[in-house]
Amino acid sequence: MVGGGPGSFIGRVHYSSALLDGHINFVCGAFSSDPAKSKIAGKDYYLDPSRAYDSYAEMIEKETKLPEGERMDFLCIASPNHVHYGPAKLALENGFHVVSDKPLTFTTDEARSLVKLVEETGLIFAVTHAYTGYPMVKEARDMIRTGKLGKIRKVISEYPQGWLSTLLEATGQTQAAWRGDPERSGKVNSMGDIGTHALNLAEYVTGLKVTEVCADISTMVEERKLDDDGNLLVHFDNGARGIIYASQISAGEENGLTIRVYGEKGGLEWVQTEPNTLIAKWLDRPIEYIRPGNSWVSDIAQYNTRLPAGHPEGLIEAFANIYRNVATCIQHRLEGKEPPAEALDFPTVYDGLRGMQFIDTVLASAASDNKWIRFQE
Repeated sequence: MVGGGPGSFIGRVHYSSALLDGHINFVCGAFSSDPAKSKIAGKDYYLDPSRAYDSYAEMIEKETKLPEGERMDFLCIASPNHVHYGPAKLALENGFHVVSDKPLTFTTDEARSLVKLVEETGLIFAVTHAYTGYPMVKEARDMIRTGKLGKIRKVISEYPQGWLSTLLEATGQTQAAWRGDPERSGKVNSMGDIGTHALNLAEYVTGLKVTEVCADISTMVEERKLDDDGNLLVHFDNGARGIIYASQISAGEENGLTIRVYGEKGGLEWVQTEPNTLIAKWLDRPIEYIRPGNSWVSDIAQYNTRLPAGHPEGLIEAFANIYRNVATCIQHRLEGKEPPAEALDFPTVYDGLRGMQFIDTVLASAASDNKWIRFQE
């Protein structure tokens, strides 16, 4: 792991998720830019002290020299945005697979560079758009792909939060401090942190691609350096219309990621705060409430469900579905076998690149007098 040191939220999520199914062992890490903090984190993760490294460069160099079967097989990146590209690039150059948090990189040029490296090396690269790992998100995707809703006409993907309704970063709160800092977060805050999730969920569930964007991006809290609210009208490649918004100043909201999709025959609604329920709405019959663990859901939803019906599964399990698939693909590669098709269902470096292109498109639209901007690929 790179990142995930003292005060990290997402590092512990990656750690718990990766180990959930017993397919992955945690063997080494460079947890902080401060070597002393990295050593402390190594103890917290119960690692061999010799493998809690001072930097990711030292870790990759020393792990490369270890015998096969002892050295790490892949690298997890759970650091702030400005420390995504460096370790990912170095890992790929030294033959290691990568799982990275999003957004993929600090700039789109860096993202393109990683895509090129992945294509040249053939290594596995996953991006933890973890909301795609929920069983009922898989079910929604399957229902749309099998034509149950007919042609898709309308897509609404929203991600409201309220935790940055005040200038929290000025208090030194760790998570707010780096997200509010352009040197560490990049050109955007809310649109990169959660807007990319809203885009990814909309495109994953529907199988459609956004082609045009009309964006209104705002910074509502005084003295904040980056955006905290964004509202987008979007066009999809099949002619469907949509709305994507991401807000961190929606006071009282938690992590209210929600998607609603409407086709010719009916609609679907899924809310991340109640992830075990998918609501199907039809023109000609009553509303259906679909839940995982039942025999009538799709094969892909069943594959991504661990517990019997009525036992809730949440974010850790959704993250774990990505890690399980990555581990399955790596294990099959080590054995010279082809992985099952279900294991290939995880966000890749191409999804990460699309997230960076989304950020560029949104900013271009927000700055333009001609509000409709083609998606910048």
